[in-house]
Amino acid sequence: MFKKTWKQIKLLIVLIIILICLPHSILPHRADNNSKEDFEIYQKQNEAEKRLMEFKDNDEALKLKIDQVDVINKSRKINNAPAVKLDILASRVANRMAKEAAENEYLGHWNMAGEEPYLRYASAGGYDHVSENAYGEWSSDTYFVSSQVISSMMKKGHGKFMAERAPDNGHKVNIIDKSHNYVGIGYFLNGKQFRYYEEFIDRYFEFENVPSELKTGDQCKITVKTNGQSFLYFMIIYRENFTQHLTPAQISKKGSYRDYTDEEYKDITAWDLSRYRNGTIYEIPLSFAKEGLYYIQIFSDKKEITKPASLNTKGMSPESGIVIKVN
Repeated sequence: MFKKTWKQIKLLIVLIIILICLPHSILPHRADNNSKEDFEIYQKQNEAEKRLMEFKDNDEALKLKIDQVDVINKSRKINNAPAVKLDILASRVANRMAKEAAENEYLGHWNMAGEEPYLRYASAGGYDHVSENAYGEWSSDTYFVSSQVISSMMKKGHGKFMAERAPDNGHKVNIIDKSHNYVGIGYFLNGKQFRYYEEFIDRYFEFENVPSELKTGDQCKITVKTNGQSFLYFMIIYRENFTQHLTPAQISKKGSYRDYTDEEYKDITAWDLSRYRNGTIYEIPLSFAKEGLYYIQIFSDKKEITKPASLNTKGMSPESGIVIKVN
């Protein structure tokens, strides 16, 4: 009886050991491999990106951001939005913004040069559409700086965004927007100040021959390469005056920002855009008669429109964030 019972006990112990060891030795090992592959991919991208090198992430920061993308994607999945990938350039733009905001003790969507998110991203060399979330906190005591603390604070900031309720839920709406396919993540923790920025990117085109600056009256041709599954639907060009310096107090009072300006310079319709198409490539001629900053938004649709028709961009997301400075 005892031998039989002991045999059963030994069998039970073996089964327990297998159950305990299996998930630890096999399942997480596969996840670790995936995480390692993700890190190596982003590490190569990080090394290859030469813009804003002074705000380049080290390996530890890169790992923290890869983990934070997982947090963001969990929020998106719950709300039926596709996953986003980490964008290196947008992360550096966010790093620069977070550092300036923390060191100057303000929180907002403008920097002290007076630039909104689309101007900051474009000045770094970005052409895609960007939508920003900003979070900050501060303490009377000095923060302890560690990877664990930074990770916890980023998660806290993102959690604050996701806890928003309509009608004051702009950050949450931005996070779960289905048009986003990339995100830049920036943070800065120093002394008594912490800042965290999410830069959501809509990237659907490739751009060539985009000048950063022009003189009034100069002609240029912007090249837009599509994926062959959509056609340019509408282009709208906004103009604004050159930026002016802002103080931290002025920035903190500004609140949210608008993704357009008060001056609409030019519209180009689908049927006019179709004339510039050759296969999947559009070469769009542009010129500007007045000094200022020109913000170009492009919309696309699965159907090409070659004749005058009613157009409506309501509910559509811009797929470009080109800015050209005209002197």
